Amino acid sequence: MAAEQDLKLDTPEEAPSGGGKKKLILIIVGALLLVGIAVGVTWFLMSGGDDAEGEEMAAEEMAPKEEVMAEETEIPAQYVVLKPEFVVSFQVGTRQRFLQVSIEVMTRKQTVVDALSLHEPMIRNDIIRIMGEQDFNELRTAEGRVALQKQLLKHLQMSMKREAGSSEVEAVLFTNFVMQ
Repeated sequence: MAAEQDLKLDTPEEAPSGGGKKKLILIIVGALLLVGIAVGVTWFLMSGGDDAEGEEMAAEEMAPKEEVMAEETEIPAQYVVLKPEFVVSFQVGTRQRFLQVSIEVMTRKQTVVDALSLHEPMIRNDIIRIMGEQDFNELRTAEGRVALQKQLLKHLQMSMKREAGSSEVEAVLFTNFVMQ
């Protein structure tokens, strides 16, 4: 009988612990539900939430595989630094003025990079000649600098087409532009 009393005493103690387990399970399920909602809201906000982007993404997925492969094989840009910096003097009225420019050329073709290195003396000469022909006061404006960049780009493209057979110089970049 003592054994039966021990068993009866154990049974009432298990009932409250079962309720504690239920509370723990409810808390865990509630936390998981909150995390799931947070992830869903974040995903919705990060995707933009509008149908136009979804349509664009669907159109991209339906695009032919050839276009995707062409984008993947695109060659990264290469920058050729023309060292040392270019220094050009200008006679402005009675004063001697100077322009110092660091130039980098952007291309995606190795043949153009090689041709730029091979023909650097000719290219440097042409750049100095073109910069020396500019009006000093015009170069002080943003429009004047952009016009100089475009003129140098056009000239480099023509030179590379003539020397390397490829005019794929994409940009002429001024990495330093100092006027005195």
